[in-house]
Amino acid sequence: MSRFFGKSDSETETSESEDEIQVKPPAKTFIALSDDDEETRRVVKSTKDKKFEELQTIITNLKNHKKIKDMSNVLTGNFYRLHLKDFEDLGKAFEKAKKIIEKEGIPRFFIRSLVELEGFVNQHWDDAEGRKLLSKANSKGLTALRQKLKKYNKNFEDKLANYRENPDVVGSEDEKSKGYNIYDSSDEEKNDDDDEIIAPPSKGKQTVADEKAKNEESDSDDMWEQESSSESSSSDEDIRPLNQLTADYFRKKVPLEGEVERKKKEKDEKKKKAKVKIEEESDDEVGEWEKVKPSAAVVERPEIFGKDVEITHDVVRKKLSELVAGRGKKGTDRSMQIDLLIDLRKIAKDHNLGEPLDCKILFCIIASIFDYNPSVAASMKVDMWEKCLFYIKELLKILNDNIGVIIVGEYIGDDAENVIGPNPPYKLRGCMLTTVERMDEEFTLMLQACDAHSTEYIERLRDETTVCKIIEDLERYLKGHSTDDELCRVFLKRIQHLYYKFDPKSFGTGPETLSDPNSSRAVMDRLCKFIYAKDTTDRIRTRAILSHIYHHALHDRFFEARDLMLMSHLQDNIQHSDIPTQILYNRAMVQLGLCAFRQGMIKDAHNCLVDIQSSRRARELLAQGLLPQRQHERTPEQEKKEKRRQIPYHMHINLELLECVYLVSAMLIEIPNMAAHEFDARKRMISKNFHHVLRENEKQTLVGPPENMREHVVAACKAMKSGDWKACYNYIVNEKMNAKVWDLFANSDDVRKMIGLKIQEESLRTYLFSYSYIYESLSLDNLSHMFNLPSSTIHSIVSKMVINDELLAAIDEPSQTVVMHKTEPSLVQSLALQLADKLSQIVEHNERSLDLKITGPSYFNYQPRPQYGAQNAGSYQQRDGQQQNYIGRRQNQRGRDGGVRFQNQ
Repeated sequence: MSRFFGKSDSETETSESEDEIQVKPPAKTFIALSDDDEETRRVVKSTKDKKFEELQTIITNLKNHKKIKDMSNVLTGNFYRLHLKDFEDLGKAFEKAKKIIEKEGIPRFFIRSLVELEGFVNQHWDDAEGRKLLSKANSKGLTALRQKLKKYNKNFEDKLANYRENPDVVGSEDEKSKGYNIYDSSDEEKNDDDDEIIAPPSKGKQTVADEKAKNEESDSDDMWEQESSSESSSSDEDIRPLNQLTADYFRKKVPLEGEVERKKKEKDEKKKKAKVKIEEESDDEVGEWEKVKPSAAVVERPEIFGKDVEITHDVVRKKLSELVAGRGKKGTDRSMQIDLLIDLRKIAKDHNLGEPLDCKILFCIIASIFDYNPSVAASMKVDMWEKCLFYIKELLKILNDNIGVIIVGEYIGDDAENVIGPNPPYKLRGCMLTTVERMDEEFTLMLQACDAHSTEYIERLRDETTVCKIIEDLERYLKGHSTDDELCRVFLKRIQHLYYKFDPKSFGTGPETLSDPNSSRAVMDRLCKFIYAKDTTDRIRTRAILSHIYHHALHDRFFEARDLMLMSHLQDNIQHSDIPTQILYNRAMVQLGLCAFRQGMIKDAHNCLVDIQSSRRARELLAQGLLPQRQHERTPEQEKKEKRRQIPYHMHINLELLECVYLVSAMLIEIPNMAAHEFDARKRMISKNFHHVLRENEKQTLVGPPENMREHVVAACKAMKSGDWKACYNYIVNEKMNAKVWDLFANSDDVRKMIGLKIQEESLRTYLFSYSYIYESLSLDNLSHMFNLPSSTIHSIVSKMVINDELLAAIDEPSQTVVMHKTEPSLVQSLALQLADKLSQIVEHNERSLDLKITGPSYFNYQPRPQYGAQNAGSYQQRDGQQQNYIGRRQNQRGRDGGVRFQNQ
């Protein structure tokens, strides 16, 4: 409060404890007033009193509304949110007022009003006849007020209980409503509670709260401390009318010597004592936990049944129908609906209502969990996912234990359901297979949403064991009383979780891999053969075949995988399948190529991988990510669909390994082919992508030592061209390439040996193609020493080259030499032949152009033959015959002209 109204701060603070005080004259200004002026009186109220008066005003309105039974007005009064709503008009003063209430405690008149309102509502609620006479608005308001008041009163249960034990006397209601005794009298004994207030003394004395406020303000107001007068001055001296003031009243009073220092010391001692007290209290409270009560804004679950309701099958089913009817509606709280269904199941189990009803409730709980997230692209939350797994396992356990007793069918109607009665079988509407399939889709979505390099992905991947166990339990449940199509769907789910996993027990082609029934090969063989025999849909059979091929190739059974691919003829019509099946086909072909490479079948590996790698979109074709370069080609909807098709990270095929295998295979094929057709103008490229990599490397102005995988392969190609197989092998097989590529294979040592052998053989072929025209004969022993190969291998390679007309030579067995036939043209002769060939093409082109100008467009520029219909077939055949006759005459004439020119020469 400003010092304009009083002599000192202490006097002003003392006077604020009373409701009305006299206005004090200013300390620094003299105002001359006449004797006729009346004494001015002004009311000064604290913030606490203002807020409590607002509460009392609202309570007064509630009492008036209660007298006229206006329930709608009582409800719109927002009484159940008083401690929040009352401060909305005050704006920024809300937090300050909230602190005051927390500090001063809950007023007793507030608790009394809650008790009275609760009694009022219960009285009218129990009066059934009186409720019938209420209007529709009042009846609705009474119902809503009863529910919200019941929730709100839970925050003040202790206060309400204390008040009911010691209620206020009816005669003192008026005095208490004025604020003279507004605190909870039952709290006088609880002096150690921070949230309670000690009852104030009688009028004229300061309360404890006022003394606290006085100490705080006096500590913070240091600038007026020296000017304040003695606190022992009487009230008659301080409070006088303005016409009785003298000059001494306004004169500054000088403090005595040492009084200022004494007050400072007292103040410092008080602060130290308060600090020590706080530290002691905090030390005493260390390790103690205080239960925090929920605020009024927290929404609590309503009770499912009343206290006096008898729990029966009909009551539970009726309540279940009410809860299920709210599914999908706009105002339904999905989380609360799941919690209510869980509580309903607990109630049903506590009252032993039977397992059929428990299964029905479990179906509803699982369906509500699936509906919790309305977005198709978003994944399920972790807590909901754990609940989903738990309740599906519970449901499957009950169904497996009651096979033949509880029948679950997709086409069982609501009227045909039977969950009550002593005579089984019990019938329920539901589909366990669809539920498990939806769970598997949610599991894939969760893996797609996680970061593949985080611990969260590993935690979610651990759930795959549970998912596989659920699918196995479903297979055991469906056997014997389900159709073949349903079993094929279950088997396909098992295959999808098994085909990409490497099993050491199933590695290789030996018969022992089939003898173990628990090996993945035996399980895959059993599941896939059942689908081949029983499935009636092409999609399930196609996916089973591709998964089987992938599994064979992963375990180095190349011939089984290749034969299955060729016999199924999938490569002929796979483009008509759905996109997920096409992705699986690409994965199977890639794995087949890797298997062929590990087995040393370089051409087969190249043929399997060339289509994927030539497109330069291996990442997209294998569904392992989207290329950023093609973002402008996709609409947002297409991008969302492609993201949903992505394969989880643990199923990925290493793209760097794939590219390295393809480039090495192409190198072993292309380098000898380039050396054999070095001077051929019309040489055919086997791998365009490989030549593109070579051209990109040749464009570099400065070529340093290889760093990445591609540069290692290009450097190896250059070494192989010159016949240096050791340098080529060192570029392909080294520590860096082993860590990046070759160590990823299960049999990495065998793969490295195979690569070394293939490099030696193809380097030999390249050397013979490149330098055969220099030699007249070559010793097989020298070739064996140069390329570190046995003589039998050298003899075999050279013999094949001679038989295939790749090398014009002969092998002399007695001398063990290769005799070269000098029929191959030299470098100059090869260039002359190329020039002659190009000149003949140019001459022929010029003659055709000349003939077109002389004879006109009658022969060459006729209309094309129609694709359909044969009504003019005779005329077109006649024109074709005329054209052929003309071309033949021109060729004869050209031959005669050439002969004449030759004779003249």
